[in-house]
Amino acid sequence: MRSSLKKMVFSMVVGLLAASPALAGGTLLDLEYRPLAGQERVNLAERFAGQVLLVVNTASKCGFTPQYEGLEALHQKYRDRGFSVVGFPSNDFMGQEPGTEEEIREFCTLTYGVKFPMFEKVHVKGREATALYRRLAAETGQAPAWNFHKYLIDREGRVVGSFGSRTAPDDAGLVGEIERLLAAPAPGS
Repeated sequence: MRSSLKKMVFSMVVGLLAASPALAGGTLLDLEYRPLAGQERVNLAERFAGQVLLVVNTASKCGFTPQYEGLEALHQKYRDRGFSVVGFPSNDFMGQEPGTEEEIREFCTLTYGVKFPMFEKVHVKGREATALYRRLAAETGQAPAWNFHKYLIDREGRVVGSFGSRTAPDDAGLVGEIERLLAAPAPGS
């Protein structure tokens, strides 16, 4: 009995966390984060208004790290149509992102030519997960199980897809969803 009560309370809390941006008149992305190794926080909803986003938790010492190259290619291919890859380094999985933000930025730039927006190092799972990742997990029912988990967000700021680490950036299903979302007009246009 106590177990089902705990589950019910947990579900209610997760539901409130997911609903709280809407209750406050905001969106899933109405949160502030610092650009990687930067000082000033930016509001994601304002910075990426009307764009299709692929939010990815990244790591520099992972078997999936070469996905940086494909993520950058995806970003370059569609950015002029209102698309952006958005990276959040995390050290949550086997300590595979141990570096400082400056070290991470340097590695991504020099090794993979990353130009897509990268933000501060965050927690993406468990109790320490940052608000964005709590919201993404609540909306999809899927928290990242490993590095390079991808969430696809439409132009309205709604999460519309969750793709595991094994989904490559050039996966036909993922690219098809991105193209479908990009075909929709930007809000207010």
